[in-house]
Formats: sequence, structure tokens, C-alpha cells
Amino acid sequence: MEKNQFASYYSEEAVVAEQSRFMTKVFSWMSVALLVTAGVAYYVAFNPAIVEFVFSSKINFYLMLGAELGIVWWLSSRVASMTANMATFWFFLYAIVNGVTLSVIFFAFTADSIFYVFLIAASMFMAMAAYGYYTKKDLTSWGSLLFMGVIGLLVAGIVNLFLRSDMLGMVVSSVGVLIFVGLTAYDTQKIKEMNVIGNEGTDEDKKEAIMGALTLYLDFINLFLYLLRLLGNRRD
Repeated sequence: MEKNQFASYYSEEAVVAEQSRFMTKVFSWMSVALLVTAGVAYYVAFNPAIVEFVFSSKINFYLMLGAELGIVWWLSSRVASMTANMATFWFFLYAIVNGVTLSVIFFAFTADSIFYVFLIAASMFMAMAAYGYYTKKDLTSWGSLLFMGVIGLLVAGIVNLFLRSDMLGMVVSSVGVLIFVGLTAYDTQKIKEMNVIGNEGTDEDKKEAIMGALTLYLDFINLFLYLLRLLGNRRD
């Protein structure tokens, strides 16, 4: 939906109320998905049988990562032809699979530092989401710059797999935090503006909320992981 295209048909109060309802739904879906991911990650980390299956072989671990990418691609590309219930299924399947792969952080970092970094990430996320929601500034121009930044992060991350440079790793993590802080604000504003008035209660409304939740979920997870690499206390 084009930004503010409802203004000529509905009062400003109606648009604001509808955006508030929709974004509450988006953040609710996102929050539940994060709880599912956290619960699965914690359960897997302390279940030796699952740990053995997932992490004893690099092939198994990389298959899990590939499954994550596949689910996101499938949901994003096919959501228009799915039912709302099917979109919900794929969304939470992704949250579960991501929880399995994220369980590795419990082996790399202390539990206390994971908790504290999570709180920091949540605070930063909420602050930038609030900025994206309430600002009158059009953040559209941020999109291309942030997209280029994400591509740069991917390239730098791949390069550092070979270099194994701690300094480059710190730089990538620092830039990653800045990029996903920006994406949180940008995506929040974009999702708020894409809502369609009159769709409340329909399958389309639910699917739009799920896709918005997936976008912000990914922003939060990436922000958390980059902060964890910067601030987390590693296990000996």
C-alpha cells in the first residue's frame, strides 16, 4: 500500500486507530514467536540427545540452517496463495527451527550474559520500533542504504570465515548492530503503512500481520546476535 493513501477516504483518527490495532497484532505474533524460539533453544541446549544429533555433524547443522532459509523463502514467496492458518504454521515452524540452531549460543556464551544482552537488545529494539512508529519523517530513503549494508555484512562475514580476524569480527558486529537498529525503525514504519483498512478479521489481515511479524522477528534476532558477539561473555 502506498503511504497515506487512506487519508482521502478515512479520517486521520480512523487511520491511526487501524494502524495501532494492526501493529499490536504484528508485535503480538512476533513476541510469541520469540518466546517459542527462546523456549526451544533452552530445551535443546539442555537435552543431550538432541544436541548430539544436531551438532555432532556439520552436515546436520548446515541442513538446519538451510531449512531456515528455505522456510523464509517459501513463506515470503507463497504467502499470497496460502491460507492464514498455513502461513501461521510456516511462521512458527521457522521459529522452532531457529530455536534449534540458536541453542548453540548456550555453549559459546554464559547464561548470564545471554540474558543481559537479550535485555539490551530488547530495549534498543523497542526504542527504535517506537521511533519508526511515531516519527513523522519518511524513512523510505533508508531502505536502499540498509539493504546495501546487509549485503556488505554478508560479504564481510564470509570473508572472515577464512581470515578468522577478531578485529574484523568486531567491526562486522558493530556495523551489524547499527544496520539492524536502522532496519527496526525502517521496517516498523513500512509495516505500519502497508496495513489495509477494512481487512480486520480477514485472512489477508492475518497474513499481513504474520509477514510483518516475521520481518521484525528477523530484525530482532540479528540485532541480538550481533550484540551478543560484541558484549557476551564467552565460556572458557
